[in-house]
Amino acid sequence: MKFKENQTIYLQISERICDEILLGKYLEESRIPSVREYAALVEVNANTVMRSYEFLQQQDIIYNKRGIGFFVSPGSKEQIIKFRRHEFMKNELERFFMQLYTLDISMEEIEKLYRQFTEKLPTSKYKQS
Repeated sequence: MKFKENQTIYLQISERICDEILLGKYLEESRIPSVREYAALVEVNANTVMRSYEFLQQQDIIYNKRGIGFFVSPGSKEQIIKFRRHEFMKNELERFFMQLYTLDISMEEIEKLYRQFTEKLPTSKYKQS
């Protein structure tokens, strides 16, 4: 796995696992790879993956069955979306608005581009009527 310089590795691994859950690779109540298996997969130290798993447990995205392994929590997709929305609103939205303002980009331009973007998506969830 290629890692970004501007974010801790354990959070990048956590994001990857969340993406895999959202994409259906790991279903609710299904077992995810062990710490050692996942560490080998992404080529990092097992302690780093353990930190990711602990973080995901704190977010109620996965849980541990002692002696058996880690499993995807019921409602994990909703938890991931809720967490990511919160982080986006808290950390990225203000910068986005500042860019719109300083570059004099109108909401009409953004709306048009957003519609074009959503029309390209494979899922009908975002299709405009």
